[in-house]
Amino acid sequence: MPRWKRWIFNTSPIWIFFSMSGYWIYFAARMYCTVNAQRLDHKIYWLSWIFVIVELTVAIPTMLHLFMTMFIFKPRQRPQLRLTGNDVPAVDVFVTCCKEDTDLVLDTVRGACDIDYPMDRFRVIVLDDGRDTDLEDECEKLRETMWPNLYYRSREKIPGKPHHFKAGNLNYGFEEVRHMPGGAAQFAAALDADMIPERHWLRALMPHMLVEERMALACPPQLFYNTPKEDPLSQSLDFFVHVLEGIKDALGVAWCTGSGYVLRREALEEIGWFPLGSLAEDVATSTLMLGKGWKTAFVHEPLQFGTVPEDFGGHLKQRTRWAIGTVDTAIKLKFCLYGEGIARMTFFQRLSGFIYAILAVFNIFTIVSLLSLPIVLSTGKPLVAYANDNQLRWLIRLCFAALLSNRITELIISLPAGYSVGQNSTRAHFWMSPYIALTLLRTFILPKWLGGQTQAFKPTGSLGSDLNERDKVLRAGVWTRVRVIIFNYMAWYHIVYVYFCLSAATLSTSKCAFENYNWNDRLRCLLTHAFWPPVSWIMVCSAFWVPINYAIDPPTVPPRDELLDRDPKTLVAHPKESSKKTAFGRKRNWYEMEYTVMTLFTIFIFVAAFIWI
Repeated sequence: MPRWKRWIFNTSPIWIFFSMSGYWIYFAARMYCTVNAQRLDHKIYWLSWIFVIVELTVAIPTMLHLFMTMFIFKPRQRPQLRLTGNDVPAVDVFVTCCKEDTDLVLDTVRGACDIDYPMDRFRVIVLDDGRDTDLEDECEKLRETMWPNLYYRSREKIPGKPHHFKAGNLNYGFEEVRHMPGGAAQFAAALDADMIPERHWLRALMPHMLVEERMALACPPQLFYNTPKEDPLSQSLDFFVHVLEGIKDALGVAWCTGSGYVLRREALEEIGWFPLGSLAEDVATSTLMLGKGWKTAFVHEPLQFGTVPEDFGGHLKQRTRWAIGTVDTAIKLKFCLYGEGIARMTFFQRLSGFIYAILAVFNIFTIVSLLSLPIVLSTGKPLVAYANDNQLRWLIRLCFAALLSNRITELIISLPAGYSVGQNSTRAHFWMSPYIALTLLRTFILPKWLGGQTQAFKPTGSLGSDLNERDKVLRAGVWTRVRVIIFNYMAWYHIVYVYFCLSAATLSTSKCAFENYNWNDRLRCLLTHAFWPPVSWIMVCSAFWVPINYAIDPPTVPPRDELLDRDPKTLVAHPKESSKKTAFGRKRNWYEMEYTVMTLFTIFIFVAAFIWI
């Protein structure tokens, strides 16, 4: 990030303070005016209170993120380091896989074997939970011809006995290396099946493990080389890794993000190895390490590149699994508030664990709140209550101030990842909320006879065949894509919600137009009903239409091999520079134009209030 951007970003706590203050003053004024109106008219404005709750519910996730960020008075100072020479610590590198495409895994294996690190100081162990004989044969060939430090291992999985997914596979690997020549190394690293490391991967991470004796884990960001143009589903994780992870690292709360990390075996042994029975063993592991007083580091360098899920269903399964894992870990650790497992955590480490767990659970409240929005609109009753014109003027002014400070804060906070990435992440939060809420309800609340089940989101019905929606040649027809995403992946909810909102807003607008006999009353009615700035229902409807737009016009992604530069002799492949970046275009411009119009509308109402009201 350029120095001028870094300087501006370092002022973010000040802007966050103004933004949060503006929001809470505005909401306090809304409640004060509603109470005054109730006293004047001798009735309760239920719908106005519901609208206040809707606005609060939508704002709270943002407020929680901002609250964490506000404490960064001292920016993160983690230098870029390199380990040089051949006198380096030994490292066991694990590549975990389970029934992924063999060519995909082999690209990761070759990349791991080809890193710039003395061959006698590291070994690569492929931990195959799918027992793929083709993969085993290919690994043996590579071991015999090129890399004698490559090993293939596959544990025995007894039917009926819990295998504990990736955590069980990794624990098997840590036990297995104890019986290999030379025994277990002091340090270990892990790569997901699709994550190709850069050649300087270990030389960039290991110094952070050596400069501090209590450093348990160093983790780089997860980056991707097959992110589609526009990133319509917000799969890139750019906002998380370039903004949120840096903030958490500055507060001493770096998480293990699942791949590419290096850890100290001693620290892992102290927490009892990878925790079993969790879909988020990575987050649970780093949290338990922090609870024992160890340190963790987020190394903000592009050191690994993998693949995002190539279809809509895969994306839903991944994100809902993460949500289950986050909440499950939080429950087991008592939301990081107390308990032996987190006894040595600092205040900010506990705060971070609590906030991110609450954010996942909050999807349930978000969807209930959003559902109430069109219901309130359809009644034709005012959404904003006030006792006199002076109160209305001040509500408009405070709303404008809150929105303006929020937009400035959004721009500054998003600088490390890019403004459009932050906006895309916000849209994804809205349209993904029904899936995450349903998954959490099924997993943690509903009994089995009401549909309760412990798993990620599962589509209804039978898909028959893959949609291949990102393959220009093999993708299913538009009607098949729309049918599958609407009915099998339950996007019918999004359609119903959008049309419910539009119908409710139309009904409310028509009532204002036909039940008032002069323009002043009509405009005032429109303002306090469907068009109170910043007209949130338009933004929510736009976000909810993303799955439908994706079904109709999916992005095209080239075949994976076209995204890689491959050495013709060794077949070692690394992503092309062009593949490492996400391209943006007209759709992002459309979304920003929509947001800009809503901002200009708020400014117009603010100015008009001085003349009209």
